[in-house]
Amino acid sequence: MTILENRSATAGSAPVVTAPGVFAARWRVLPVVLTAMFMAMFDYFVINVAASSLQHDLHAGEAALELVIGGYGFAYASGLITGGRLGDLFGHRRMFVIGMIAFTLASLLCGLAWNAWALVGFRVLQGATAAAMVPQMLALINTMFPPAERAKAMSAFGATIGLGAVSGQVLGGVLLDLDLFGWGWRTIFFINVPIGLIAAFLAARWLPQHEQTHRPRLDPVGALGISAALALVLIPVTLGRPEGWPVWTWVSMAAALPVLLLTLRYEDRLAHRGGQPVLDTELVRERVFAAGMVISGGYLAFFAGFMLCLTLLLQNGLGMSPLAAGLTFAPLGVAFATSSLLSRKVAERIGNRVMVLGTSISLTGLLITVGVLTWYGSSISAAVLIPGMILVGTGNGMTIPSAIGAVLSSGIPAHQAGMAAGVLTTAQQFGNAVGATVLGTIFFTALRSAHGVGDFVHAMEIAGLAALGIVAVVFAAALTLPRATTR
Repeated sequence: MTILENRSATAGSAPVVTAPGVFAARWRVLPVVLTAMFMAMFDYFVINVAASSLQHDLHAGEAALELVIGGYGFAYASGLITGGRLGDLFGHRRMFVIGMIAFTLASLLCGLAWNAWALVGFRVLQGATAAAMVPQMLALINTMFPPAERAKAMSAFGATIGLGAVSGQVLGGVLLDLDLFGWGWRTIFFINVPIGLIAAFLAARWLPQHEQTHRPRLDPVGALGISAALALVLIPVTLGRPEGWPVWTWVSMAAALPVLLLTLRYEDRLAHRGGQPVLDTELVRERVFAAGMVISGGYLAFFAGFMLCLTLLLQNGLGMSPLAAGLTFAPLGVAFATSSLLSRKVAERIGNRVMVLGTSISLTGLLITVGVLTWYGSSISAAVLIPGMILVGTGNGMTIPSAIGAVLSSGIPAHQAGMAAGVLTTAQQFGNAVGATVLGTIFFTALRSAHGVGDFVHAMEIAGLAALGIVAVVFAAALTLPRATTR
């Protein structure tokens, strides 16, 4: 396959592919690239379904179980900016293939884990390898597709986020129910192996060989400082509740802000000296980029927490099996995917106001969910929750790809595409980790006892009200964006 590209100074206009047949080629390779997002999201959410099996088979205590769930999240989030910059440095195609192979190997090790703490270590490794491959995906989309096609590709990206998250619940329940070869929970990790190997092979074969001629220098101080600041928040957030919030968790979270500020100051001074920081502070200060970070991170925080709390209500409160609980999420996933694909058409008519519309729909869905919980109380059934869940999925699918598309189409220099993608996905995964933990903590705090359905319904009500607050912040951020779609 021969690809002729006209590169320009910005990612918004590069590359323009002119060779015959290349249009079909880039759309053929898009599903391969999006596999990275699907696998990363799937493995984030599928562990919720397998939690009780892990406790039974590996005798995992609460702290170990929290680390199995959260260790992946904080390793993933803290490594994304560095992963994006490594793509800028060594080439996005190369880092994508390396990251996919490493993620596949880490998944295999997770499936082979012999005890809970081995699984914790392999899950951290899995999160770190996800951080190596996922930023390359957004950077590759931004450089493979010309502006006229990029919005459509971003819609597919948004649909993949929803499908990956919901498939973690649905497909995870199916796999546990089937218990293939007697593998039990190990199947949820082993399934990544053939998928990852095929994706890596096709990526190496189909992705364009062309890479950026501009090679930034690595910034180890910035990479370490940003990763440390994120870890100082995510580790205590993950371990705080099961450990009873000891003093060190508060000290760690308090230390995160000065570490981050010192790192940003260093990055700013490095840029003014003509260096190449891992995080361009001027980029983060830009209004569209900053709002996009808040929208992407806030939505994933609300979505991850909402999914976790709803899973607890369905399985622990209503006594549903992992399969039945997972299938309950299927309409939400379909709504998410459908609205993601339609968001481009809506954005063509109303510009960035599509994010205001999407957020409004999610707020409506949450209000309906809380209202249904209050109305039915302990007599609630899963069926009456589905309308609100569909609206939540519709709003999410309309907003997330639109936010990312608006940011990546705002004139980001081509040599910073990996860094920009890393920052955006960091905001998403930081939101994932913090949202699941914060809303989960609120849920368990409100769960005064676990003796009846009514206790779980009350806990879900309180968590739902907290989620409303998060979405209200996202709504305010969406209002700050200019109405016109940036091209």
